[in-house]
Amino acid sequence: MEMLQLLSWACIVFTMGMFSTGLMDLRRMRAARSADNVQFLPFLATCLNNLGWLCYGTLKGDGTLVLVNTVGASLQALYIVCYLYYSNQRKRRALYSEIACAAAVLAGGWFYFTEVMPPGEPRRLEQLGLTCSLMTVGMYFSPLAELAGMVRSGNLERLSLPLTVATFLASTSWVLYGLQLGDYYITLPNAPGIVTSVVRLFLFGIFPSPAGQSSPSFSKRIQV
Repeated sequence: MEMLQLLSWACIVFTMGMFSTGLMDLRRMRAARSADNVQFLPFLATCLNNLGWLCYGTLKGDGTLVLVNTVGASLQALYIVCYLYYSNQRKRRALYSEIACAAAVLAGGWFYFTEVMPPGEPRRLEQLGLTCSLMTVGMYFSPLAELAGMVRSGNLERLSLPLTVATFLASTSWVLYGLQLGDYYITLPNAPGIVTSVVRLFLFGIFPSPAGQSSPSFSKRIQV
């Protein structure tokens, strides 16, 4: 039990640190009074991911998952509101469409897991865990194309070394936490986080360190 509690606190601390890196984007938007140099999709997709894992944690009765993803979803919602505030009116209309699509996906998932698969259905937790796992794995691998472009150019300006280390620590904590619980829906989707973090650390050892760290990459917010 002591090991499980230690891993739980490690997951909370390291993942909260990753989620809070979005504050760097907020400072940049505030300084420029514009959201042009910040990506919107990571905030929206991560908010959906957090809400999915929040439902999984609630259904499973896992306080660690509930706490981490409640804070994560709240932070992403804050980032989304601030992004809308600093966007021009023309761009804001397009963002509303993306938010509406995300809300439709969320509503469809809610209907499926509450109505199509009513409470008491033994497969509900398994299917929800599988859905969240696939979403997390997809979000982990989505930045690889951008990373390949950085390798070709030899410019790692958009990679953050502290964030890479935090991602490695958080991913490792979640993998060990999932193994301790015997929950492979937690373990498996975080394994790619370890792999991609090691690749990034390897690249930092090959290429010269960038003079300044820019916007953290998409993987910063995708922990369960």
